[in-house]
Amino acid sequence: MGQNFLVCDREQAYLMPPSLRDWLAADQLAWCVIDAVAEMDLSAIYGDYRADGHGRAAFDPSMMVALVLYAYAVGERSSRAIERRCQLDVAFRVIAANQTPDHATIARFRVRHQDALAGLFSQVLGLCARAGLVSLGVIALDGTKVAANASGLANRTYEQIAAEILAEAEAIDAAEDERFGERRGDELPAELADPSSRRARLREAKRQLDAEHEAAQRAHREHLQDRAKREARAGRKLGGRKPQAPPEHVDPQTRRNVTDLDSRSVKTPRGFIQGYNAQAVTTAEQIIIAAEVEIGGTDQGLLEPMIRAAASELMAAGIDIDIEVALADAGYWSREQIQTLWADGIQALVPPDGATDSTDKGDPRRAGGIYDYMRRVLAGDHGKALYRQRGQTIEPIFGQTKHNRRADRFQRRGRAACRSEWRLITATHNLLKYWRAAWAPAAA
Repeated sequence: MGQNFLVCDREQAYLMPPSLRDWLAADQLAWCVIDAVAEMDLSAIYGDYRADGHGRAAFDPSMMVALVLYAYAVGERSSRAIERRCQLDVAFRVIAANQTPDHATIARFRVRHQDALAGLFSQVLGLCARAGLVSLGVIALDGTKVAANASGLANRTYEQIAAEILAEAEAIDAAEDERFGERRGDELPAELADPSSRRARLREAKRQLDAEHEAAQRAHREHLQDRAKREARAGRKLGGRKPQAPPEHVDPQTRRNVTDLDSRSVKTPRGFIQGYNAQAVTTAEQIIIAAEVEIGGTDQGLLEPMIRAAASELMAAGIDIDIEVALADAGYWSREQIQTLWADGIQALVPPDGATDSTDKGDPRRAGGIYDYMRRVLAGDHGKALYRQRGQTIEPIFGQTKHNRRADRFQRRGRAACRSEWRLITATHNLLKYWRAAWAPAAA
């Protein structure tokens, strides 16, 4: 008797079952994503297409949404890679119903429906809540630096930007003089009319720097006027140091990135990168309840805005649970914001200077009031036990997201586009939590 093998005949009529339903086991993530999208309100996306049926047929928006969500869930964000996997990967073929949208179609879909895709975050959060995965006794917030789709070498100082604009203008004038002579030459070459051209980006960078400088001067004037009014009411000079006036002109060394104008040079544990400050608020079960992208590298001033954003997301998701305790690191310290949150019944625990040990004397110049009170709370057993949850709650999420799911760099440019991308990344984090907790075990 000869050796016994299963037949391997690549000329057979069917290599796979004729029905898509037979291609994947019932507990696979792809089916979870398909069913989740079926429950979502996609009217904002469907409403962006013609209702009269004219024109070339588009891919079904629900299929495209499912394709984007599944791709992000498995760590695939490149539109070209998604196109390839729609041809080669069984799960992607099931999601796409055996269709293959090309990479340009996928990229245009993400751009066209940028805001609607960002809004899916709340709907996925609602799905998790209905599965019993959201509890809000204690929440934690933190930020992580995510690289921009731009090189730090594309940073230019205000002086360099102005010089390059002048140099490019001179080159254009010389070229037009050579081409048109004494004629007007009303039609600009296409490369100069293109708003995404380098010249347009340089001008926009200069405009932003000028606008920021004007805003700083205006804020200073308003502050001085307000101070004068308070002094007039008090009948005396107020104590304290007056705020320093901004310089009369933009600092020539102020920098801006001409590839991604909203990105900044931000500090990470491994040095500086060109990127954004991606913020997240999460529950003890590591369900993300708020996700935003901020310009710059500091968390200062973001404590109350992020907790308010979380409350808004919960409301949008139909979750009627109050936030009781919010944990954040010392970078979020703000006396005013902490007191405002306390007045609203949210106990914000934030180390005022990074010290939570009662043996540490702290900063005597800041002693008294909320500073001393917060140090006493965090030095106590109950405060320590609460605050200890912060690191184990939110920091593993960033590690999982940036390293295991390879989402350590944005693929699009501009804060609005990166915010949409970050909310898709965090929404699919929650979708994976939902699948593992409420889907896969039930099918096992």
